[in-house]
Amino acid sequence: MPENNPSPETAVMLRVNGKKVEVSCDVRATLLDLLRERLRLTGTKKGCNRGECGACTVHLDGRRVNACLVLAASADGAEVTTVEGLARGEQLHPVQEAFIESDAFQCGFCTPGQIMSAVACIQEGHTGSNEEIREWMSGNICRCSAYPQIAAAVASAARNDV
Repeated sequence: MPENNPSPETAVMLRVNGKKVEVSCDVRATLLDLLRERLRLTGTKKGCNRGECGACTVHLDGRRVNACLVLAASADGAEVTTVEGLARGEQLHPVQEAFIESDAFQCGFCTPGQIMSAVACIQEGHTGSNEEIREWMSGNICRCSAYPQIAAAVASAARNDV
């Protein structure tokens, strides 16, 4: 009969959406699980849980990452921005506004990850053409196939100097 040993835990200190957070979590927990289950930031979606769909895209120290592939413990001391951290109070981030104006979502499940990737895509300077936008957004899957509207939203936000 296997022993019932609890999983080892570790303390993780992060700055999430501008706020300092210290939490204890299983050493095997992903950043995605920490955000959703411990911090209750459920805007970041759990899709494939294998880094293939991009639904869990967040910014880690200013770089876009799939939160399902990052161990929470490895993010100790890092700055994390989730989709909840983009808006300033009631004022939506310009990329969020562009997604609404371009009707760049249908079911909405992939939308938070798409928005986080779009913000990074613009910041990285990968918005020179529709083809470039699509290439740099290709890590984010939309099962509803709203790709033309997503690319249009990214282009629109980029033109408005986000």
